[in-house]
Amino acid sequence: MYIFEPLLKQTLWGGDKIIPFKQLNASQDHVGESWEISGVSGSETIVANGPQKGKSLNQLVREQKGLLVGQENYERFGDEFPLLIKFIDAQKDLSIQVHPNDEVAHRQGKPRGKTEMWYVFPSAPGAFLYNGLKQQITPEQYKAMVENDTITDALARYEVSEGDVFFIPAGRIHAIGSGSFVAEIQQTSDVTYRIYDYKRKDKNGNYRELHTKEAAESIDYHVLPDYRTAYELKQNEGVQVVSCPYFTTAVYDLTEPMTLDYTELDSFVILIAVKGEGKLICEGEEMPFHMGDTVLLPATTKEVKVEGTVKFLETYV
Repeated sequence: MYIFEPLLKQTLWGGDKIIPFKQLNASQDHVGESWEISGVSGSETIVANGPQKGKSLNQLVREQKGLLVGQENYERFGDEFPLLIKFIDAQKDLSIQVHPNDEVAHRQGKPRGKTEMWYVFPSAPGAFLYNGLKQQITPEQYKAMVENDTITDALARYEVSEGDVFFIPAGRIHAIGSGSFVAEIQQTSDVTYRIYDYKRKDKNGNYRELHTKEAAESIDYHVLPDYRTAYELKQNEGVQVVSCPYFTTAVYDLTEPMTLDYTELDSFVILIAVKGEGKLICEGEEMPFHMGDTVLLPATTKEVKVEGTVKFLETYV
């Protein structure tokens, strides 16, 4: 079982929720993101416990290969860890953006696209986000709406509550709004196309770069009636909320001990504690597991026992 030193990233829009949520002894302001598990070049998380302490996630993958990530995953992704886990605290609105799918990304000279999901933590009253189109628009209308500052009129807007889940497949326009605090599970990719940024200027007085052309090539213009993932939380039972080619995620709400069986799974597993506290027991090793913790279980893990009163996400490829 591996835990990693979180990479805290200060942003212009960041808030003050991440440090207390993770119970860290730190005093940074405007922390917008905590990269919990990352193999992104230049932002690799470092093992914080056990014999491998001090090694980067990418070092672990190179050394352990399929034993860490699963044999099929290693054949598919090689030495790159396939998922990126973040916590995001938006004190101000983030830009409207979209990510390409793998096919479009390859055409644009990028290694891969990005599909992701959000799980909402306790957020500020009135916190909201955008996810998907609420009305049919054409590529020409899209460009005009970006130009005349009305693109948000075409987007589905949701006020959010703790436990809300939103799936964001590549191609879906989205944005995290002010007050929202979320966990983000995504493909390991840093490809983001900024569609609209409210005509804001950076500290040097310049507008932030927009990627209107690349975004236009990436947008999926299909309209759905509802973009929020409907699920019913059940105590002491895993409830699957997302299953896609890039990750599968379930929510658990435990009030009694439970053993998770991974005997048949050829993948690493990531557990993210979103509420409460308890402990993990695996092959004689015990580890505290409380709100804000993110734990990586290698693919060799057969089972792990979870004790305590704790709500958590489970995700794997």
